[in-house]
Amino acid sequence: MTTGVLVMAYGTPTGPDDVEAFYTDIRHGRPPTGPQLSELQARYAAIGGASPLAARTAAQVAALGRALEVIAPDHFRTAFGAKHSAPKIEAAVNELADAGVSAIVGLVLAPHYSVGSVGEYLERARARTAARGVAAAFVKRWGAEPELIELLAGRTAAAVASLGGRATSEIEVVFTAHSLPERVVFLGDHYPDELAETAGLVAARCRLVRWRTGWQSAGRTEEPWLGPDITELLAAIANEGARAVVVCPAGFTSDHLELCYDLDIVAARRAAELGLGFARTASLNDDPGLISLLARLVSAADPDPPERP
Repeated sequence: MTTGVLVMAYGTPTGPDDVEAFYTDIRHGRPPTGPQLSELQARYAAIGGASPLAARTAAQVAALGRALEVIAPDHFRTAFGAKHSAPKIEAAVNELADAGVSAIVGLVLAPHYSVGSVGEYLERARARTAARGVAAAFVKRWGAEPELIELLAGRTAAAVASLGGRATSEIEVVFTAHSLPERVVFLGDHYPDELAETAGLVAARCRLVRWRTGWQSAGRTEEPWLGPDITELLAAIANEGARAVVVCPAGFTSDHLELCYDLDIVAARRAAELGLGFARTASLNDDPGLISLLARLVSAADPDPPERP
């Protein structure tokens, strides 16, 4: 009996020619306006023309497959499904079902749960596994797992050390995640609490003197999004007397546009304008420690019988 492993992530355009279709999918089938498309294309151009996310995610999926093979030879079959680019989540479920797996374990490459983020991935996967009559289990959240905390703590300590010559009391560490519309919190979502928990555990592990949580990469819509944004926080931090900032994007696992542009270019430039030293923690990507954690979570999942479609 083989267990399918459905690894899910946001997805990314593979190059400039795919940006419009990708943006249209994000907008639920509504094509972007000319200025909206030009702005997004310019962001990709600023980081070299394409996001590294596709390659990073492929490396994570492949490494997870190898780790699971060590745990249980010939027992797991891994497939990748994206939210907004090919192969989509539904296609990956079909691939596993067509291969005859007895059950599917779904995992999103993001540690914190929100009904408006990870929850959407899981609902799409759950609907397709039900339609295919396949038992399924889903890993919902893993932001407080000790292995993750240790990985983030090591990277945070390294980033702080890179700002040599400054006392730790002069360095503010900001733990960020992708912003979401504020309405998710009004509906009882605990997404901000999960980020705060991760941040608190890492801060304790590193014995940080100054730290806080913040948000980044909010969508361009009229409704309010979770804040304050990292660029707004930088001004506040400078006013409070810090000399440098370390950003730990704890809600992300891979290098991609929201890190390489929003942090490495926009936030770094704003920090320089404010006279702040700036460093970002290295992404987890396919770090063996992360892969080992994910393999443990997947192998421990217990699929429920198939739901009715």
